[in-house]
Amino acid sequence: MPNRGRLFVISGPAGVGKSEIVKKVLERHPDVSLSVSCTTRQPRPGEIDGVSYHFVSDARFDALIGEDAFYEWAHVHQNRYGTLKSVVKKQLEEGRDLILEIDVQGCLQVMAQDATVKGIFVCPPSRENLEARLRKRGTESEASIRVRLNNVAKECATAYKYDYIIIHEDWAVRPDALEAAADEVYAIISASRRELESNRAFLDHLNESLKA
Repeated sequence: MPNRGRLFVISGPAGVGKSEIVKKVLERHPDVSLSVSCTTRQPRPGEIDGVSYHFVSDARFDALIGEDAFYEWAHVHQNRYGTLKSVVKKQLEEGRDLILEIDVQGCLQVMAQDATVKGIFVCPPSRENLEARLRKRGTESEASIRVRLNNVAKECATAYKYDYIIIHEDWAVRPDALEAAADEVYAIISASRRELESNRAFLDHLNESLKA
């Protein structure tokens, strides 16, 4: 029977590159999976139910809230998104290590419910670097950038509640910054597999056999 998998929640401010980091980890390491969220929004072309998201109606989402079925859920752009406990637990029991990429409040909610969950906070190397990244997108107004930077200050203040901090370095200074950050995330996942609690069943069996 495989060891139980672990859940790693990853968050950080907008523009820090956390989605790119997660994507790189998944590309390089097929032994890690992405937790699939539940949503009330309509599927987009090419999206597959159960793969891209678990698509449900508003009524079903309400019912799931009433059943305490979510680790966390939130309103995002007039739709709702949530992390189903049953989906996560099933994959963990199968021995899969999962990454859940959500906002800061969602991460804190998940960690509060399960002490085995590991929180990874992705930081920019500096305020100046993050502001430059936001401006480079070309999708934000000046007012929006100021609001986002104000939110970043609040989000980074919560980083002390996480287990691990990763700095996504400036690509102009370190061209392999994305790969380096992805390697650090996977190093955390790999190290967790060697923790005592992840290997207790093996140790119990080994010690019992040695006594014989």
